[in-house]
Amino acid sequence: MAKQYPILVGGRAVTTSEEVQVKNPYDQTVVGATCLAGEAEAEEAIACAAASFADTRKMPPMDRATVLQNIASGIAQRAEEMAQMITLEAGKPLLNARQEVQRSVFTFQYAAEEAKRPAGEIIPLDIHPLGKGHTCFVKRFPIGPVLGITPFNFPLNLVAHKVAPAIAAGNPIVMKPAPQAPLTALLLGEIIKNSGWPVKAFSAIPTTNGIAERMAADERFKMLSFTGSSAVGWRLKNKAGKKKVTLELGGNAGAIVHSDANLEYAAERITAGGFGYAGQTCISVQRIFVQETVYESFKAIFLKKVVALKTGNPMDETTAVGPLISLRDVHRIEEWIKEAVADGAKLLCGGDVNGSVMAPAVLENTTARMKVNCMELFGPVVTLTPYGRIEDALTAVNGSDFGLQAGIFTNDLKIAFMAWETLDVGGVNIGNVPTFRMDHMPYGGVKNSGLGREGLRWAIEEMTEPRNMVINLPDL
Repeated sequence: MAKQYPILVGGRAVTTSEEVQVKNPYDQTVVGATCLAGEAEAEEAIACAAASFADTRKMPPMDRATVLQNIASGIAQRAEEMAQMITLEAGKPLLNARQEVQRSVFTFQYAAEEAKRPAGEIIPLDIHPLGKGHTCFVKRFPIGPVLGITPFNFPLNLVAHKVAPAIAAGNPIVMKPAPQAPLTALLLGEIIKNSGWPVKAFSAIPTTNGIAERMAADERFKMLSFTGSSAVGWRLKNKAGKKKVTLELGGNAGAIVHSDANLEYAAERITAGGFGYAGQTCISVQRIFVQETVYESFKAIFLKKVVALKTGNPMDETTAVGPLISLRDVHRIEEWIKEAVADGAKLLCGGDVNGSVMAPAVLENTTARMKVNCMELFGPVVTLTPYGRIEDALTAVNGSDFGLQAGIFTNDLKIAFMAWETLDVGGVNIGNVPTFRMDHMPYGGVKNSGLGREGLRWAIEEMTEPRNMVINLPDL
């Protein structure tokens, strides 16, 4: 019998009649079982969050920092257990899962540091005659209960990026983890419950999309922080009413390889950035633009590295490319490749399927309007396209409805600044792939890729409001 993982409703372990079995995407074996929260559990979680705000808003920064450090320590103590759970329920190669756990430890540790340095400001108002004797003090205050919704691909660290800044800011939070991979979030909930955070101020409730949408519309939540698909994110924003909204959505990230780049290094990084976790990250390399003078040289180096990637069981520590999260995604990506080839694209390698595992695929002779270029592929497929002038490559990267991150390999500082000024994205990585992210830097996108920024300090700002206090001392 599969191990049961109760959901967490305001600090209370709860089971419902609607059991959900979580299956390993690699071999479809049952990893464990949890249950779905219904309307009653969702209402209890919201009510607990709203009531607990009276306590969390009064917690001094040093106490919030202690809570966050306790959570970081709890994750570190259970690191291998959590890494294996990530691999089993999300299909992430074990080495990558261990990296995610360590990133999550850092995320909570850094949030603990940020909790101890809340930003404030003193503004003299006597720069104008009407302000004589007046001084303005500005301090940031927690906004209230936060609803966090996360996808399957980073079932621990993306949850951490909602929970850690919420705690640092002094806000209760209700998490709705991904239905494909909820168990890691429930393990985190066990750690949070014993961290010193008020027990009613955290809930982790897998639930239906319909209930999640009603929660997003509930006025007791003061913020919605969503990571997932563009279609769902923008729909939830329309339902969110007056609350603050942060959306971290999809992409079809572009990487540029200019003629002055180290081709061996660029190929190595793009191989990792395009096919790590089978391309199932929103900043995975999808479109590669290579200056025509080095196109054939780069292609030869790149293809050699791609075909050398080991695919298969993600629990094997030598596996680089594991399964896609579902057979439905396998079939979708197969169809996109077939459509591209039928319209004139050339499949240089990969694309064959064994169960839920797809061999890394590289396409050339594609057009911008093919699905493999203009939509978010979210799989182990990239396209190769030559360009003449750097301006052409920048225009091509911008020719997308998405704008999360971009990468450019060049040693020319002028080109680097040109890319930074020109590309319509949330971040430009020079000398690296768009897939590079550090957890304490601002992160987010433009266009269909989202709204607002994550990254600890920036997320804390999103989850707080500045409030002025003006003091009038006319006799000084």
